Amino acid sequence: MSEVRQVPAGVDPGKPAPARIYDYLLRGESNFQSDRDAAQRIMALVPEIRDCAWANRGFHQRAASWIARQGIRQFIDVGSGLPTVGNTHEVVQLVDQRCRVVYVDNDPMVPEQAGDLVTDRASVRVILGDLRDPDHVLNDPDVRALIDFSQPTGLLMTAVMHFVSDEWNPWGLLARYLGALAPGSYLALSHLTHDHKPPSAVQGFCSVFEHATEQVHFRSKLEIERFFAGLELVPPRMSDTKGRLCYAGEWAADDPALADSDGSRWLYCGVARRP
Repeated sequence: MSEVRQVPAGVDPGKPAPARIYDYLLRGESNFQSDRDAAQRIMALVPEIRDCAWANRGFHQRAASWIARQGIRQFIDVGSGLPTVGNTHEVVQLVDQRCRVVYVDNDPMVPEQAGDLVTDRASVRVILGDLRDPDHVLNDPDVRALIDFSQPTGLLMTAVMHFVSDEWNPWGLLARYLGALAPGSYLALSHLTHDHKPPSAVQGFCSVFEHATEQVHFRSKLEIERFFAGLELVPPRMSDTKGRLCYAGEWAADDPALADSDGSRWLYCGVARRP
């Protein structure tokens, strides 16, 4: 991971941002002191939050790889965050070198730091876009250049929907993305939950983001299940007979008992097919 070379236009280093906080939790270097301070405040409240970040990253990678193994060769990674080890295109291209990936994030740091990734624009592109504006994202020239919307697509939205408030109707926004995708497409989504969590920890977690570029919105399992309405949930383990949501560490884990950590239990996740 490279150091931050310069501050891109539109970035306030004094204001923490989700992508950079996440980068710090994953031990990256594309972050500023404000992001590190915010992450430290969260860790003081929720010591297992670094484990939560790694659990989400693991789910993201396992889900992307699994979707690629179902024959999907194009992916849109919304809220992709900053480049780190095991990026989406690296994971899916281990399955098939022909896989194409478009990364989308609303933090100007992401396209800036991802420049080294885009060595082959025929397979990887990075765009600046906000998931709350699906028309802009779906019609971006770089998206249209790599994604054939007549063919199934893997839509990855891990640890991003909890930055969309109810006022934006996140369920309707996701439906707009899914509606643009061909039948046979897949969704991988993870989301922070306040289920079975100390209210003081949840409130403190939220307060850290009050002065960040985005606020965080915890949701219950029932609310997160709504994102998968009308889709066919994939069983999280081969031994399961039906699809369901689970905690982030559990999905397709080699050792579910070991993966079922305190950090993992801050995130519900699921993978589902659009019929």
